Amino acid sequence: MELLTQFIDIVLHLDKHLVMLVQQYGLWIYGILFFIVFAETGFVVTPFLPGDSLLFVAGALAALGEGGMDIFILIGVLLAAAVLGNMLNYQIGRFLGPKVFHWENSRFFNKDALVKTHLFYEKHGGKTLVISRFLPLFRTFAPFVAGIGSMSYAKFAFFNVIGALAWVVSLCLAGYWLGNLPWVKQNLSLMIVGIIVLSLLPLAIGYFKSRVA
Repeated sequence: MELLTQFIDIVLHLDKHLVMLVQQYGLWIYGILFFIVFAETGFVVTPFLPGDSLLFVAGALAALGEGGMDIFILIGVLLAAAVLGNMLNYQIGRFLGPKVFHWENSRFFNKDALVKTHLFYEKHGGKTLVISRFLPLFRTFAPFVAGIGSMSYAKFAFFNVIGALAWVVSLCLAGYWLGNLPWVKQNLSLMIVGIIVLSLLPLAIGYFKSRVA
């Protein structure tokens, strides 16, 4: 329970924790951010890591000049992490194949999210890789499902890059452009909560629709 409380605190106050990391590790923050985004997109068991809010806050800190962070380097690093993470997830999916649908839910594996992503993927095809970038859980499972479904590597690579560009550039620049606004500076934690709510809203709507149907 204590670990869960600490994790929620980190997610909801990501700005304060990220500032602390920048002050402590300096430019090594690029490597830390790379690892977090790579893990969140690359491993099917880590969809709980911060994604959208992390990109926004990192962009905001770059705008404030924290630790000498540069927005262009930041975007390049996170873009590489997002692309390479999805590529690894795709390869894992191809290796494991359809048998993963027989796994049971656990602390580190959400079977229900995997099944829903698979159905979404079957309906919308390649564009799922782009749309899912902005949806927690779906973002982690989409490349995995693409690998399970033996989506051609060329097609996967194309949508992977397009989705990563849309996700990383839009959220980092949103944080960068808004980061200098006085209200945003003073209420970054509130902005993080808003981003989390907005990113989870489509999942909540889908859940309630399925309950009503």
